[in-house]
Amino acid sequence: MISRNVTIQNNVGLHARPATFFIQKANSFQSSIWVEKEDRRVNAKSLLGVLSLGITKGMTITLIADGSDEKEALDGLCELIDTSFGE
Repeated sequence: MISRNVTIQNNVGLHARPATFFIQKANSFQSSIWVEKEDRRVNAKSLLGVLSLGITKGMTITLIADGSDEKEALDGLCELIDTSFGE
């Protein structure tokens, strides 16, 4: 199991379209992946779970992955976030 902190930089945060891209990317990996904000942890492959965190621009979240492709999963998700979801 590995984890990484990442700060959301896109204007709308992890809502609607960016969240959909995030979920699609997370689902492309076999590992279990979670998003943690403060004391809440949700499945990164669940749109409702991710949206329920209310992640906005400037927030730092923790991505956690556990499985055979955990490093690739975090690398891919962090790259998506760092490029502001293609905005």
